[in-house]
Amino acid sequence: MTGTGEFAEFLPAYLAEADELLASAQKDLLAVEEAVRKGQAQPRAVRELFRALHTLKGLSAMVDVEPVVSVAHWMEASLRLADQAGGRLPESSVEPLVEGLRAIELRVRQLGAGKTASPAPANLLERLEALGPQVRDAAPKRSRPVRLDAEAAFASRLTPSEREQLEGGLAGGQRALRLDFVPSSERAAKGFNINTVRERMAKLADIVKVLPLSGAAAGGASLAFALLLITRAEDAVLLDAVGGAPATVRSLEAAGPAEPAPEDGVPGGAAGVPGPAVLEEDLDEPEVRRGGGLLRVEVSRLDEAMEWLAALVVNRSRLTRAVAALTQAGAPTREITAILQENGRQLRDLRSAILRLRMVRVGDVLERLPLLVRGLRRATGKAVRLELDVGDAELDKAVADRLLPALVHLVRNAVDHALESPEERQAAGKAQEGLVRLSCHARASGQLELTLRDDGRGVDAKAVAKAANAPVPDSADALLDLLCRPGLSTRQEATRTSGRGMGMDIVRRIVVEQLGGELRMDTRKGVGTTFTLSVPLTVTLMDAIVFECAGRRYAVAVGTVEELIDVAGVVRPAGADGIGLVQRRGAAVPLVSLVSLLDATGDASAAGQGAKALIVRQRGEPVAFAVDRLVGQQEIVLRPLEDPLVRVPGVAGATDLGDGQPTLVLDLGALGAARAGRRKRASRAGGWVS
Repeated sequence: MTGTGEFAEFLPAYLAEADELLASAQKDLLAVEEAVRKGQAQPRAVRELFRALHTLKGLSAMVDVEPVVSVAHWMEASLRLADQAGGRLPESSVEPLVEGLRAIELRVRQLGAGKTASPAPANLLERLEALGPQVRDAAPKRSRPVRLDAEAAFASRLTPSEREQLEGGLAGGQRALRLDFVPSSERAAKGFNINTVRERMAKLADIVKVLPLSGAAAGGASLAFALLLITRAEDAVLLDAVGGAPATVRSLEAAGPAEPAPEDGVPGGAAGVPGPAVLEEDLDEPEVRRGGGLLRVEVSRLDEAMEWLAALVVNRSRLTRAVAALTQAGAPTREITAILQENGRQLRDLRSAILRLRMVRVGDVLERLPLLVRGLRRATGKAVRLELDVGDAELDKAVADRLLPALVHLVRNAVDHALESPEERQAAGKAQEGLVRLSCHARASGQLELTLRDDGRGVDAKAVAKAANAPVPDSADALLDLLCRPGLSTRQEATRTSGRGMGMDIVRRIVVEQLGGELRMDTRKGVGTTFTLSVPLTVTLMDAIVFECAGRRYAVAVGTVEELIDVAGVVRPAGADGIGLVQRRGAAVPLVSLVSLLDATGDASAAGQGAKALIVRQRGEPVAFAVDRLVGQQEIVLRPLEDPLVRVPGVAGATDLGDGQPTLVLDLGALGAARAGRRKRASRAGGWVS
């Protein structure tokens, strides 16, 4: 299939659905691999993986993507056998399944790029086909079956894999329980319905099956839901999670000799539960939430809505200027000013609504990193564990799409360069398994801060300086500058994972230049390295501070400005380096004039003569940038400068303030860093750059 012809109209929906199914399958397969390493069964993950591939195969068959159908078919066949075996897979089956997922993902990407999906590799299909006998041979032979005390109706509805899961939990020292939840309007008002109960139970137990029951139930209700669970949690904890009585908990394990499992459709087990419970497999929950569910929307439509919103913001700025001119001319503008203020509030609400639509969970963005680490673990032979602590943080999809490649490079460097081999770690008194931890949290300034930490050997400053043919850096910032040099690598030969000198250069380009964020590093020899990335939650619409400098107007994002001060107490005027000092709450802060940064022909001695200054953080330290006059705060639409001929370090983009003239949006931290870099290079060459 090429995406043209009779199936072209279905391709976008197919690609969106396939991406979601692949993400889910990768997560479940990693859970299965973890269980295989521990010699445990993972029936839930096996079943979810089977369902994802079954759905993907059906969708691919509908749009005639035969290579995906072939790969998914043989993967599904072996997983069906594993599901029937209680969720157990042999260790030898994991790698072919991972290769199968990668093959499917590759062909989905080919379709997304408008290409034809390449044929499925014959050797891969043969390996997947051979998994069936391996899974059957690995199925456990239970020497002592465990008898379940289940009603005849329950026993007839349990599949062999579900009975295997319950028996396996009992044999493994867990408890097999039946929890009856009785829905009602009162409990729904408190947030307890079958959906929320499922979510809470999933954190405390493995849910084997959920069955709706009609008939006499606890509390006089006519409807209940029976949840069959495997857990180690106490009854009181389970009952508290579902709102307490009239919910009930009872054991599914019965004393006495074991009995064979009933065949499909044949009642079996012991009765002993009061009340004539009748199964209603197709019964729906009575409390139906109106307006719930999910709606998949193409990103291009959200981009279009953002463009129209941007046009409205610019028009509002023009209208504000026109009203101000009328007011200055003496025209009565009180009523129109009130309308304009209300319009501004409505635009801000509309902006928030559209931005919320564009936000994606950081956890969803990073869902491919565990699979990346798995591949690196096999390629490098290192034992490594990846921990993700991202919570419910969100950011704009446009930012997420740009940020992910930077995080991939950082994680790859951490595993390949920073972490030692198991033997080296043991000799150094460390655990053989290395740790890479990625955490993030949103700040009140509209920034998202991500921290990537490893417990490896740390960055060798001498080795980096030797590779860069430069003096050994005397600070973490100087070391980071060397690491981010284009083409720099401490590896003599390129491998499958590194050695091309592109990683850190790409990271800084994405974080600092493309997103207007900040990149910092802290490293300690033998302890590890920490990278901290601060990026804006969105890069399209933002609140900005507008100011004048040398007769021109500029803007800077509010989130990057720490404080506005009056340049009254200049401690030291600007010297030959163009940097002065200004007093800020009893402390001296470097003061740089934007005139000297923006105008190459400007007088460096004028640095520090502005009336106001904006305090920003440059590599963690406060720096004051002197400006002539503050105009005010305004919502702006940021337009990136795409043409490489006009892109300048420290210039984030351009905007229209409503006067029809382009106004540059500055990244003051990057602007100051670029100037400092030019000075260092010029001083090493024997010249000088003002």
